[in-house]
Amino acid sequence: MKHIAILIALLGLLAGCASREALNPADLEPGRLPSPDISLNIPGLGPCTDSPDRTLRIDSTQPVHILVHGCFGSSGQFRGLAQVLAFHGQQTACFTYDDRARLAEVADELRHAVGQLAAQSRVPQVTVIGHSQGALVARRSMTESFGAAPSGRAVDVRLVTISGPFAGIESARTCGKTWLYPLTLGMVPLSCYLVTGPKWADITYSSSFIREPGALAPQVANYLKIDTNESGTCRREENGRCVEGDDIFSLAEQRNPLVETDTRARRVEVDAGHVEIVGDKQVAPKKLIAILQAEGVLRPTPAASLPAFGLLLARVYEGKSAP
Repeated sequence: MKHIAILIALLGLLAGCASREALNPADLEPGRLPSPDISLNIPGLGPCTDSPDRTLRIDSTQPVHILVHGCFGSSGQFRGLAQVLAFHGQQTACFTYDDRARLAEVADELRHAVGQLAAQSRVPQVTVIGHSQGALVARRSMTESFGAAPSGRAVDVRLVTISGPFAGIESARTCGKTWLYPLTLGMVPLSCYLVTGPKWADITYSSSFIREPGALAPQVANYLKIDTNESGTCRREENGRCVEGDDIFSLAEQRNPLVETDTRARRVEVDAGHVEIVGDKQVAPKKLIAILQAEGVLRPTPAASLPAFGLLLARVYEGKSAP
């Protein structure tokens, strides 16, 4: 049928994700972090590496930044960003999840993990930072249903989302057209499920997940929403020609008044590619670093440390050795 042919043509873009790249499983360097005084085993939380050892070792009295990857991602994807934070004396944990699962369920898992972290430590502050699909998960985990830790101890929470498709993924629009379901004898929802898994029902413009994002919980002190203008960006060039674009989500896909009108929310727009903003093996996330420092999420780099920091970025993101 014509509708099915159109659907098949769109499914190649449905996931709306950057491609998976080889990840470095090496352990994080200590950097300038304080010595850990506690080891925790919390489902979903662990170090920002792809090591099978998911034990989280932290200083239980210091703030923690929890990084949430998008689809086709993993904890190792944020190894570099974790090292950037470590260089500035800030500790991290990475949240790992099934990127095909229902996003509401994943958000519940993240919410529970944050609660367990608060209950099992004296961490005074948690900053949850989500990129792409991880941005949707991060924000939903911090909505009104987010309660105090099981111990009852209150924790200051901050939220940062980066390049999140809060208006729904445009390439999944066909999946959100419920009137097509009977016309295609159920082939539309079945095909959407086969491509992306159960999460397909949460990423369309018509889903309740998108239309009813929920209000942020009282515990959230502030919310930094970083939107990326990805138009015309390129992730990889060969012979002066772009062979892999970095334009994944338009600004229209990232904008949602229901998400942005909270008085604690501050929106920042930046010209950057979808992968470029968080960094990869070709480019360091210098634009993101500048924003996080300007907004007080990442500590300033001391002038005396700038040369060392530049070397760190070159080695971690560009694979360059020190001279």
